[in-house]
Amino acid sequence: MDEKSTNNHRLIIALLMVFLFGVIVLQYVCPTSDCQLLHLGSLFSKSGDNTVRSQTEEHGIGNGPGVKDPYVAEDGALARFVPRFNFTIADLNRAVDFNIKGDDVIVFLHIQKTGGTTFGRHLVRNIQLERPCECHAGQKKCTCYRPGKKETWLFSRFSTGWSCGLHADWTELTNCVPYRMDTREPSKTPSVPSRNYYYITILRDPVWRYLSEWRHVQRGATWKASLHRCDGHAPTHTELPSCYSGDDWSGCSLQEFMDCPYNLASNRQTRMLADLSLVGCYNVSAMNADERWAVLLQSAKRNLLDMAFFGLTEYQRKTQYLFERTFRLAFIAPFTQLNGTRAASVEVPTETQHRIRQLNQWDVELYEYARDLFLQRFQIARQQERRQARERRQQERRRLRGKLASRRGRPETPSERPGWPEARLGQGSFLTTPDVRHKGGADGGEVDTEVQLPDWWDLEENSTMEDYLDNVEQW
Repeated sequence: MDEKSTNNHRLIIALLMVFLFGVIVLQYVCPTSDCQLLHLGSLFSKSGDNTVRSQTEEHGIGNGPGVKDPYVAEDGALARFVPRFNFTIADLNRAVDFNIKGDDVIVFLHIQKTGGTTFGRHLVRNIQLERPCECHAGQKKCTCYRPGKKETWLFSRFSTGWSCGLHADWTELTNCVPYRMDTREPSKTPSVPSRNYYYITILRDPVWRYLSEWRHVQRGATWKASLHRCDGHAPTHTELPSCYSGDDWSGCSLQEFMDCPYNLASNRQTRMLADLSLVGCYNVSAMNADERWAVLLQSAKRNLLDMAFFGLTEYQRKTQYLFERTFRLAFIAPFTQLNGTRAASVEVPTETQHRIRQLNQWDVELYEYARDLFLQRFQIARQQERRQARERRQQERRRLRGKLASRRGRPETPSERPGWPEARLGQGSFLTTPDVRHKGGADGGEVDTEVQLPDWWDLEENSTMEDYLDNVEQW
């Protein structure tokens, strides 16, 4: 008996040590409170733990009884989000009147290593359309025609190819797209105003985007076919020197990548979203560096603010939500958050990360601005959605009350009439459960009138091995 007792004690101690080790690992792997609550909720859901469920709903994980919020902050940042920039209501309300059956065109500005390849595939393969894009195996482009017309509604890598140059920037696209569209699809009625172009893009955290580009270049990728046209001409070799002398820069170390002063990877997102003609294009002698980049940053911010839509790689579900709400187009399958990128697997010392942030200081400022604007747009869109849902529920309640009143054969009371303020209806209304039986007939008894209420009644990229040179196609 003593030996068995000793073995039992050892087993208990071993189990306790395993449990403590698991708690410590969870703390390191997922330190945020939201993530801990999610793990705890999954552990206790089978045992019916109501405390954890209520905590997750308080943190925005739930959206009413038994309903999970699919747009919970991917990294918990939204719960800690404090707006830094003041935007107008017009800046935050980005619903556009996109008419896919008319002459409107969505133009995707694809910045390297931001997850644009994945998003571009969503545009041609994952949108519910009356006339879906025709995509065939082995072909790099899809045919995206409007319903009833042989005209494209999407200008992107996977629909029209690199028609304005490989990874064309804002300066190139705004000068090239109208010409390409008018050449390819001339307007049948020249007197009709020109097409509406809705520019969209995807941004990414500058440090991880920079590391991702380094890994991509290290494996031999180049963007030699990029035109970099500005003010009608491409830059000279003197204006835009190369960082390497051979065919590519394969095998370069991160230090070599950072040391090249001509590396376009630095502040790439700011440069590609700005109007380069404001600073003399690629002629860096036109003004000093700080003045030049300050002008480019302000231009990039202004263009980003005026774009019909932009998303962030770090917020896939929110990106999907805002795109759907902006263009009133729905995706078939939900976006997924993939954090296992090659850049994420790189172990970079803190001092090196600091150096990368310095090299991309203008992209860092642009991303902070973009993230603030993005999350504010998401918040106001969700508030509007909840308000609209609440108004629909109020209208349905009034309709059902009117139905009850008509069955009882009496006129509606003022509080039951459509348009009566919700506050006058009272929080203790008798219509509060899925199966409602109105009480309080003329004789104080129960009226046999049942109404089945609806269920909502109580509810308040990474294809890095691809050779981009093979994708330079004329539309």
